[in-house]
Amino acid sequence: MKARLSVMTMFLMISTMVAVGQGTKWKYMGEKLVNDRLDHDVIMVTAARGALNAIQIRVKGGPVDFHRVIIVYGNGSRQEVAMRNTIGPRGVSRPIDLIGDDRIVRSVEFWYDANTTRGRKAIVRLFGRG
Repeated sequence: MKARLSVMTMFLMISTMVAVGQGTKWKYMGEKLVNDRLDHDVIMVTAARGALNAIQIRVKGGPVDFHRVIIVYGNGSRQEVAMRNTIGPRGVSRPIDLIGDDRIVRSVEFWYDANTTRGRKAIVRLFGRG
């Protein structure tokens, strides 16, 4: 009886973890190539990608120094995120929660510069979670 109860408890725990994990799937939103100099770029996000509750920034190639990020919503309101930190190659930002309920994101603006050497470029990739 105890063994059966343990198996059932484990099954419920695994089922719950799978269900929670399905709601946290990150969707690719776009990317930009970053130069060695201070740069400002915008990644446009279409409403077809749906409402989001968080974004995440991922970096490939070389480290990138982020100065600030601005999220522009479909209704024109803006959310500024102060990011005075470096994300290394293959690094990931913390999930950045969007203000309010699920929101339609129109674009995300970045102010940053790459810490690359010998002409290597860095790529900043944007992901969203609904």
